[in-house]
Amino acid sequence: MDFDSILPEVGSFGPYQKFVICGVLLPAVFPCAFHAYSQLFIAARPAHWCRVPELDPWVQDYPNDVRNVSVPMEIRDGALRFSECLVFVRNYSEITRTWGTHGLENVTKIVRSGEVSSCKNGWNYDTRMFSSTVVTEWDLVCEKDSYATVALVLFGVGGLIGNYVFGYLQDFWGRRPSFYAYLLLEIVAGSLSAIAWNYASWVFFRTLVGVTVPAILASPYVLAIEMVGPSKRVFCTIVANIAYSLGLVLLAGIVFIFRDWRYLSLAVSLPLLILFSCFFILPESPRWLIATGKFTEAAKIMQKMAEINGKQLTSNYETILREKVESAMSKSTPETRTYGIMDLVITPNMRKKTFIVTFIWFANTSVYVGLSYYAPALGGNEIWNFFLAGLVELPTYIFLWPSLTYFGRRWILCVSMVVGGVACLATFLVQQRQTVMLVLYCIGKMGISSAFVVLPLAASELYPTVVRGLGMSVSSVIGMIGPIVIPIINYTGSNMLVLPLIIMGTLLCLGGLTSLFLPETKDQPLPQTIEDGENVRLSRPFAALSKLKRHKKTPSQMNISQNVCDLCRIEVKTASG
Repeated sequence: MDFDSILPEVGSFGPYQKFVICGVLLPAVFPCAFHAYSQLFIAARPAHWCRVPELDPWVQDYPNDVRNVSVPMEIRDGALRFSECLVFVRNYSEITRTWGTHGLENVTKIVRSGEVSSCKNGWNYDTRMFSSTVVTEWDLVCEKDSYATVALVLFGVGGLIGNYVFGYLQDFWGRRPSFYAYLLLEIVAGSLSAIAWNYASWVFFRTLVGVTVPAILASPYVLAIEMVGPSKRVFCTIVANIAYSLGLVLLAGIVFIFRDWRYLSLAVSLPLLILFSCFFILPESPRWLIATGKFTEAAKIMQKMAEINGKQLTSNYETILREKVESAMSKSTPETRTYGIMDLVITPNMRKKTFIVTFIWFANTSVYVGLSYYAPALGGNEIWNFFLAGLVELPTYIFLWPSLTYFGRRWILCVSMVVGGVACLATFLVQQRQTVMLVLYCIGKMGISSAFVVLPLAASELYPTVVRGLGMSVSSVIGMIGPIVIPIINYTGSNMLVLPLIIMGTLLCLGGLTSLFLPETKDQPLPQTIEDGENVRLSRPFAALSKLKRHKKTPSQMNISQNVCDLCRIEVKTASG
C-alpha cells in the first residue's frame, strides 16, 4: 500500500512535521558539516621554514629577518617565495654574535646565496592563525608533506564504506536507532582523535569518523521526506541543504574560537551529545514501521501526529491501519521478479540515463567536496574564506526554491554546473589577484551547491520505481569515490594554485553539458516499470543545430535543388493533364 494515500488522514504537513523537521532534524545535520570539514583546520599546514637552533631567540620577534638570513628563495606557484624545506649552510654562531653586537642591519645584508641543505633541526611554524595543528605537532611537512592528504583520502574511504553499510542498517534497525548509533560512534571517535598520541592513531580515529559522515547527513533527510507528502519533498530538500550550509558557517565560528587542534576536535564532537536529548522526541519513520509490519508502533506515532495536526482518528486506528495494508497487499500482484544492477544497464535507453546520472553525480560530489576542501588554500585568512564558502550557498537555495517549480530540473542543473565550471576555469586568468580569485571561487561554489540540490531530485524522477532505490544507491556510491580522489587533485595545487580549480571546472562543464541529454521530469508521471523508463527518451539538445547545418547549402546546391523542384512540378502537371 502507498503510504502517501493514508498520510492525509493524520496531516501530510502539519505542525507536528514542522516541529520535528525544524526543531530536531535540521540541527541533526550539523554533525556532518562539522566533521566533514573540521579536518581541514585540524590538519592545517601553516607557513614554515627550516629551524636553526642558534637563531631561536629571534624567531618570535623577528621571523622575517630570521628567514632572510637562513632560508633561500625559490619559484613556487609562479612567484618567488621562501623555501620550506631548504636552509643555507652557514656559521650561524658567528651570525648571532654579529646580530647581538652590530644589530639587524648588518646581519640581513648577508648575500642570499651559497650552499644549501635539507632541514636537520626541524621547522619553525607561523602560529598567527593556528597555535597548533597535527602538521606542526608531528612535522608533517617536506618529506611527509603528503601525510595530511593521505588522511583525507582515508577519511573518504571511510565514508564510502559507511555509506554502503548504513543502507543496510537503516533498513534493518530503522531510521532513528541507526542515526543515534552513528552519532555515538562519531562523537566517541572524534573525541578520541583529540587525544591521539601519534599520526597513525589520529588517522585511525579520523577514518572511523569518516565512516559516520554520509549516514549522519542522510538519516535526517530520509526521515524528513518519509514524514511528509510528495509536494513537500522539495521543501525538505532545500531546508536540509540550508541547515547544512549553516553548519559550515557555524564551523567557521568554532574554528575562529579554538585554534589548537586538540581543543577544536573536542569542540566539534562533545557538544553533539545535546542531540541525544531528542532521543524520545524524534519519532521512527511510520512509513518504515508499516513496511516492516510494526503496526502498533506506527499507529501510536500516527495518532500523535493526528492529535498535534488537529486531525481526528478512531480509537481502533491500529486495526483499521492493519486492515488497509493487508487489503492492499491482497489486491496487489505479487512480485515475481527480483531487480538487480543489470536492470540499470540492460536496455539501451536506461543504460544511457544511468551512465549520465552517475557521471553527473560523480562530478557534483567531487567538485562540491573539492571546493569546500580548497577554501583554506586560497590565501589570506583561511577561516574567513571557509566562512564565505558556506555563506554563499544560502542565497542559492532561496533562488532554487521557486525555480525548480517554474523552470524544471534539466536546465537549472545545466546552467548551475556550467556557470560554476566557467568561474573555476576563469581563475587561470587572474592567478595573482587574490580578491578576484575569491569572487570566482564563490561563484563556483554557488553553482555546484545548486547542482548538488537538483541532481538527487531529478535522478529520483528518472529512475523507474522498481529500481529507483537501487539506481540512486549505485549513483551515489560511485559519486562517493570523489571525496577519495579529490584530496589528491587538491594536492597537485602545491606548485600551481589554480590547477585543481581548472580540473574541477572542466569536470563541472562536462557534467553540465551532459545533463542536457536528460529528459525534463518536471510535472511528468514517475516511471513505474523498466518499460516505462525505456519509453522516457533522452533529449537531443543539439538536434536543431545539426538540422540547421543539414539545410545550409551552397549556391550551386540551391540551384540544383531548385531545378529538381521545377522538374517535379512539370512532371506533376503533365501527369494531371
